Order: sequence, then C-alpha cells, then structure tokens
Amino acid sequence: MELYIDTANLDEIKEAAALGVLDGVTTNPSLIAKEKGVKYHDRLKEICEVVKGPVSGEVISTEYAGMLTEAEQLIKIAPNIVVKLPTTVDGLKACKHLSGRGIKTNMTLVFQPLQALMVAKAGAFLVSPFIGRLDDAAEDGIELIHKIRAIYDTYGFKTKVLAASIRHNKHMVDCALAGSDVATVPMSVIKAMLNHPLTDTGIKKFLEDYKKAFPG
Repeated sequence: MELYIDTANLDEIKEAAALGVLDGVTTNPSLIAKEKGVKYHDRLKEICEVVKGPVSGEVISTEYAGMLTEAEQLIKIAPNIVVKLPTTVDGLKACKHLSGRGIKTNMTLVFQPLQALMVAKAGAFLVSPFIGRLDDAAEDGIELIHKIRAIYDTYGFKTKVLAASIRHNKHMVDCALAGSDVATVPMSVIKAMLNHPLTDTGIKKFLEDYKKAFPG
C-alpha cells in the first residue's frame, strides 16, 4: 500500500519524506488556506520539488469549462501533478477529457461505490473515498473500501483506490486489509504508525540492562 501525506505544510512534507516511505502528497484548498501568506500554485510547486511521486492539486471550479482551465494551469507546475476533481457530473466529464489526453486525475469526495464505478469508467488515476467522514455520519467507511475493491477487481479497472479522511491507526490497518492501493494521512497518523508502548518499554529495559552490565 502506497503512503501519501495529506497536508500543504512544507515542513511536515519534508519530515515525512525524510522517513523514506512517502510515495505522494494530497492537498486541497482548505489545507493550503491554512498556510498563511502562501500562494496556491507556489506551494504546489514547492511540494513537487520535495516529492517526486504524485502530488494532487485540486480545482475550485464547479463547472466543466472552469475545471479544464484550472487543470491547464495545474499541469504546468510539474510533471507529477495530478488534477484533483470533484465527483460530480461536470467533474466526471472533466476526468474523461483529461484522462483521454493522458493527464492523471484524482476524483475526490467519493462516498458510495457507484461513484467509484463511474470515475473508473472515465479513466481516473485515483479515486478518493472519504472513510472518516462516512464514519462521522454513522456509516461504514471501511465497508466502502471493500466494495470499491471488489468492483474494480471484478471488472479489471486500473484506477487506484486512495483511502482518504483517515483519522487513526485502526483506519490504516483496516484499509490495508481491505486492499486499498493508497492511503493518504496527516502527519500525526504517520507518527502514530511507529508508536507502541511495548516498543518504548522494551527500549527502556534494554538500556537499563546494558547500564547494569556495563556501568560507567
């Protein structure tokens, strides 16, 4: 399973990249808006200089023509930019047009399996089901991953399943078991993936035993 970081904070991206396990980055207008005084396209360019894997840059237009205009601007930033589009009628049309030109797309805000089926038929590179938001609404986000995986495997779709809106380690384990191709997570989850109290107590015990055996 590939690991992306979901942020527009350059320090976090550099920190995650330094671990050697980062495969890509997802951003959205809300994340970039948190970075005070940063221009949208400038930050995407900076991210692409750090991470050579896929970097999703999202459009803000809700209409087909506007999406294509923004997509043209985004793909000029770097060759690893993936155009992130909303899963709507206009977004689907834009996905089909861009995919036909060999431009990679990430279809976002997916909450049910038929949306995932449609974007795969339109040639999307990534589909982004939001599992945490479904859990918040008393639905089963991980079950959506299972359903999308089954549909894609049955019909041979090449679109990658990117689990988004991941909140904690349990989500990560469940996504991996469900066959998600990619998971995009905040830095807090990346750090939590390396933590376990038994690891900490084990290190402490090893050091204590060493000091007893080799004092001074």
